[in-house]
Order: sequence, then structure tokens, then C-alpha cells
Amino acid sequence: MERLPGYRDFYPEPVPHPDLWSADARQFIFQRWRATARRYGFREYDGPPLEPLELYTVKSGAEIVGQLYHFTDKGNRPVALRPEMTPSLARMVAAHHRHYKKPIKWFAIPQLFRYERQQKGRLREHFQFNADIIGEPGPAAESELLALLIDSLRAFGLTAEDFIVRLSSRNAWQEFYDARGGKTENAPAFYQVIDKLETNSPQVNQEAAASLGFKLEEINGFISQGQPTAALESIVRNLQARGLGAFAKIDYHVIRGLAYYTGVVFEVFDKKREFRAIAGGGRYDNLIHLISGGKADLPALGFGMGDVVLLELLQARGLLPALAPPIELFYLIEDETLREDSLRRVQHWRDQGRAVDYPLTPAKPDKQLRRALESQAGATLRLERTPDGVLVEKCKNLATRQETSLSFSDAPGKPGTPPGRPAPP
Repeated sequence: MERLPGYRDFYPEPVPHPDLWSADARQFIFQRWRATARRYGFREYDGPPLEPLELYTVKSGAEIVGQLYHFTDKGNRPVALRPEMTPSLARMVAAHHRHYKKPIKWFAIPQLFRYERQQKGRLREHFQFNADIIGEPGPAAESELLALLIDSLRAFGLTAEDFIVRLSSRNAWQEFYDARGGKTENAPAFYQVIDKLETNSPQVNQEAAASLGFKLEEINGFISQGQPTAALESIVRNLQARGLGAFAKIDYHVIRGLAYYTGVVFEVFDKKREFRAIAGGGRYDNLIHLISGGKADLPALGFGMGDVVLLELLQARGLLPALAPPIELFYLIEDETLREDSLRRVQHWRDQGRAVDYPLTPAKPDKQLRRALESQAGATLRLERTPDGVLVEKCKNLATRQETSLSFSDAPGKPGTPPGRPAPP
């Protein structure tokens, strides 16, 4: 039985084959994302993976249905697996935003699903780090969100030599479009032309622009000039004040294809351009109003960063650390008459927060030691009885092979406690 195309199995380390996905690597990424978001005062939220289909069609139109996993459930409701998190967030905030002080700073790590053609860096499911600020209309919110985005990548050891945040403005493009007589109904098609400038050929771009009444030369001229809006200037100064100015630049190639963006937009790319966009986002001030049917009206902005491209980038740059197995201590039971006493000690160390494994059934001492070494435990523990009947706990450091005796009153943090594995960086 094979897994479905575009989906992944996640195996514990060491993974059986290099092409398989590591559950430990996924957890490593999630931990860094969470730790960085919490340092910025963001709170974690989540929503259901199954939502009403209307939640996505009201935002993106009926054409999005072809990209979704959707069906009619047993209650005869049209539903879909979530392809993105922002509509769920907008629905949740619209329902209960009065309970929270503004600005709301939330993050989530949802699994998302899209029925799309598989390609490098894009599967039919992925996990995504979403962070949003709601209730703050000014560019200070963009600056804070972008600083979080930059630091989320720096947390993995990536530097300004590895990635760049490309800043743009939908407002600037809208002014360009309106000043040249662009028709309102053609604006989404124009945004799509800009979004594809770097991937389509010049001839295709020229024909697409001409079909909307524009010359490719004037579009490229606007991009080359790169005149920043007041909001973009404020954001750049803010990032420079934080010492993060080298991570961002103004680049009007970026426009973001989704129709709901209303202001500053941005995308993150590796500087070698070996991969798809690492992250992207922007301001979407009208979405909560739209999804709530006009009952709530809050400015908002956010970004999403997928795990697929990020993991590919970390592997390519040699920044994925050795992922240590979770076992710190392995308890040897060489004398079966001491199994119950050993189990009490196993439970003691687990109660103290240590990760401990032991042989579930009787096994020869050499087989137990081999299992301890295979699990990469930091040390072994065992009980032995002295000639006068006293139980003694022995601890052997598997790196130095030095064995010491422990008092049963010892606890982690006191002298004589079993050596554990160093905390990850």
C-alpha cells in the first residue's frame, strides 16, 4: 500500500533512506518557529483542518475550487480541507476580537492541503508557519512582522548572505495602474502579469501587458526606478534601527498574486535563487470585513513560511544539525530479580524529567548494551546488590566509560546525577 502522491511520511531518526522525511527535523523546525514567535510576544492559535467551502470562495472566487480538496459531507455541507490559514484566522478574529486587546499578535503552524501539480518545493500538503498582526493600521506593524520573519530565519543560522526580503507595495502598483487608465475589472489580471514577470519569457510578458493596454517597457521602468512609498521608507528605517537593514530591499517585481492584499507585500528568497520563495505575505485590510459579512472591520497583515522549501534550504546550506535521538539514559537490567526495583528507578528518573529507556523483556547484558549504544544514550544505569544486601545504582558515562555510584537521593542538578545529552543549540 503506497501513500498518496504529494504527501509525506515522517520517520524518526535515523531515517531509512535519504529521500524520506525526518520527523525529528520537522520537530526541530517547529521548535525554532515557536521559540522565535514567543520572543516577539505572539500567541499560538489553531483552527479546524476542515472548513466550509464558502470560506475560500468568498475570498478567492469560484476558480479556487479546482485547487482544493473539497466534497459534500454527511450533513450535505460543501466543505474543503484548508489550503491556507488566513481565512480561518479572519473567521475566528471576526467572531471574538472584542475579547482581545489590540493589536492581536498570533501565530500558528497548520498543515495545509492543495490539489496542485507537484514540483520542486511544492507538495499537496505542507506545514506552514503563519504569523499575523491584527488591529494596527500603520507601518510599525509591518516592521514588527518583518523583524519576526527575519529572526525566524536567523534562528536556523541563515544570514544576510543567504536570504533577502523583497519589499513592495500594492498601493504603488495600483497608482501606476490607475494613472495609465487601467480598467477596474482588469486589475486582477494586471497583478497576475506582474507576478509572472520573472518566470515568463519577455515575449509572453509583452503580449500579456499589451492585452491590458500596457507597454512592458514602462512596467520595467517603474520597477527599475523603485521609488519607495512613505510606508516602505518607514519600514526600511525601522529595520535599519534594529540592525536588520541588510536583510531587506525594495523590489517592485513582487506584487503577490492573491487578490486580497491591500498595501505592503513581500517575499523572501534565497540569494542564490536555487529555490522557490521561502516565505511571503503582506497587508490584507479588507479580508476580515469581507469574511464577517461586514460585522467586523479590522486592519491586518501576516506572512506564511512553508516547511518544504525551508528544509531544502537548510540541508543545502549544511545548517540542519545532527538530530539526537530522544533517549538520555538507558537502564540495564542484568539481574532479573532486580527488575521491579529497576522499574522503580526508571520511573524515578522519568519523574525527574529525564528520557529513559530499558529492556522490556529479559535480554543478555551485551544485547542490552548494544541497544543502549544504538539509541545513543548519554549513559547507562543499573542496579547491583552488595554482599550485605544493599542496592547500589551505578551510572556509566558512555562517552568516557567512567562508572560512578549514585545515591538514591540524587536528583538532576545535584552532584552525581547521570550525565544527559547537552541541550540543542
